[in-house]
Amino acid sequence: MRRVLSLFLLIPSISWGEVPQGAPNVPEFAPAFAGQTRAPEMAAIDGLDVTIFAQGLAHPWGIAALPGGGFLVTERDGRLRHVGADGAVSAAILGVPEVVARGQGGLLDVALAPDFGSSRAIYLSYAKPVGLGRSVTAVARGQLSHDMTELGDIRDVYFQNRPSRNAAHFGSRVVFGGGHMFITTGERFSPANRLLAQDKGVDYGKVLRLSPEGALPADNPFGNAVWSLGHRNVQGAAFDAAGQLWAIEHGPKGGDELNKITRGANYGWPVISYGENYSGTPVGRGLTQAPGMEQPVYYWDPVIAPSGMVFYDGAMFPEWRGDLLIASLRPGGLVRLRLRDGRVVGEQRMLTGTRVRDVEVAPDGSILVLVDADDGGILRLSLK
Repeated sequence: MRRVLSLFLLIPSISWGEVPQGAPNVPEFAPAFAGQTRAPEMAAIDGLDVTIFAQGLAHPWGIAALPGGGFLVTERDGRLRHVGADGAVSAAILGVPEVVARGQGGLLDVALAPDFGSSRAIYLSYAKPVGLGRSVTAVARGQLSHDMTELGDIRDVYFQNRPSRNAAHFGSRVVFGGGHMFITTGERFSPANRLLAQDKGVDYGKVLRLSPEGALPADNPFGNAVWSLGHRNVQGAAFDAAGQLWAIEHGPKGGDELNKITRGANYGWPVISYGENYSGTPVGRGLTQAPGMEQPVYYWDPVIAPSGMVFYDGAMFPEWRGDLLIASLRPGGLVRLRLRDGRVVGEQRMLTGTRVRDVEVAPDGSILVLVDADDGGILRLSLK
């Protein structure tokens, strides 16, 4: 691996200053509680090494670690690759479903089935064409061949229940916990579509809960796939060590959110937000709180444009265990949050200026980040 950068780490102690990030877009919005935004910056020590792990990936979007080493990586244009433990990138794996590679659409997340060791099943979320220029967010399940060259028995286990011509805000991450599959979606962006994030019958702006085979659990709160509602564009989701689901979503101009996801909860979009429209006008009535709507655990203004995320559980950085690592598209980089008793108590920024789409913890505890670019790749963060 070629060394490309040497940075500073941040230790668990907290300093009094906040992370440098510029003025908020909506300075008149006050947080609902202390520590909801602009947490103290965590102090720095040296020791972080950044190297190129893999090259030649076009807009990589999702990464999943394989048992025994190696990774599956999606490229937004519609290719799935095997990246070896040595960083070697395979030819495109055959059998991937047709995708709408337009706007923010394409081949999105990749996840292994909980029983991958015996079933060889993997899941792909993607923008699925449904005719007349329309598309839906969908999730397909297939069996990866042992030589990792093709997918067999590929079939959709979920597709969004309303198509749109808008090629934005598809979501979409796939995670497993408690015997269920959780899928995140976006609200498809347009002024009319965003209102449907509040409609329990439409799969826009939702966290969804299904069985791994795509069946509807009997104990879902609304009698359909919806687990939580009122989201804008959820591109990150992860379970913590206690089995709690967390999700992160893009706000508009300001107002990116970290949310603790609970059954049947409403997270407010587009009724409440800590951001404003890109034009500078208020979102709805310009509210940040409303009865029956959840507050984000944390929010950013200005944005970090969050994508994939993971709770760190590796051995290489023991002081980081339980911390949340978040991919940032703008201003770019890797964001680390320290949580204590369900609240954020510290923040760190690394690799600022690098457009990071997803993050994964390697078996040795090093951290891999996907660089989203025409000629993108994977960076590895480790200790010297």
